[in-house]
Amino acid sequence: MMRSFGSDNHSGVHPEIMQAIEHVNTDHAIAYGGDFWSEQAKQKIKEVFGQDVEVFFVFNGTGANVVSLQAFIQPFHSIVSPQTGHIAVDECGAVEFMCRSTLKTIETTNGKLTPKLIEPLLHCFGNEHHSQPKAAYISQCSELGTVYSMEETALLADFLHRHKMYLCMDGARIANATVSLQKTFKEITVDCGVDILSFGGTKNGMMMGEAVIVLRPELADNLKYIRKQSAQLFSKMRYISSQFLAYFENDLWHRNAQQANNMAQLLRKKIATVANFEFTQPTDANIILLKMPKPVIQKMLENHFFYVWNESLDEIRLVTSWNTTENDINLFINDLKEIYKKYV
Repeated sequence: MMRSFGSDNHSGVHPEIMQAIEHVNTDHAIAYGGDFWSEQAKQKIKEVFGQDVEVFFVFNGTGANVVSLQAFIQPFHSIVSPQTGHIAVDECGAVEFMCRSTLKTIETTNGKLTPKLIEPLLHCFGNEHHSQPKAAYISQCSELGTVYSMEETALLADFLHRHKMYLCMDGARIANATVSLQKTFKEITVDCGVDILSFGGTKNGMMMGEAVIVLRPELADNLKYIRKQSAQLFSKMRYISSQFLAYFENDLWHRNAQQANNMAQLLRKKIATVANFEFTQPTDANIILLKMPKPVIQKMLENHFFYVWNESLDEIRLVTSWNTTENDINLFINDLKEIYKKYV
């Protein structure tokens, strides 16, 4: 049996999500989102984010990011992203390929963009020799596990809007960020001025599928065509949309994210009792970054799965999931204690 701290994508599907999929696996239903459950799921998302939003279900996170950005990106535009952003590091250039635009990355200390960091890239408006800045991409929470406060997001959105730009939020782990901030989904997105959101649940107990949630209605005009052309329109949509109904029912999203976040705090606390390891980022949600001696990392990898985040710094990343248990953590810590004694 594999237990992993490599990614929350490694966890299985929550039983309530599986039951929802099984529940709709009867009889026939209209394809491509014309079914009862897809309409119900859209309405539920509107209840959460506001009746003015538009919802488009897609296959996966990369597809959600591409479709979201295509809502307002032309090939002569540029997209600003943190250097560690998912679209810059882990999507094989999908955004640049599909949007045919320029991706400009910014080095950050904590994985988060700020107006001050973006401003130097905004000197070329109206100059036909340069790609035109049109969007900033952020992840909530970031790939480093840091969470944007409501004030940080609102400040960034206001700055971008003053320059006629858009704010695109990757919400692959938005449930973890929402729990961390102790706010609602609407408060940390719509109320902060986010323009479009790729809303994910796969890392938090769902099997597959994401939702592109358009928070500025005029951006939805061409999304149904963009989704189809981008190969992101699922024919048997009920198997995606039914998951979202279960996800919101009885606050399953909150329970799952709370468990993941709590386990990250517990894991960090117990690691700190083993030795004076350097934690390189705050653990705002369910991601821990820290440095370990290389021999310790190598021996730990023999029995535990996690990723080396930065080999030159001996920095590793540990990610907890909705079904991470205290026993998983204790197994990791017991091995860490023994290995540290032996190799350091």
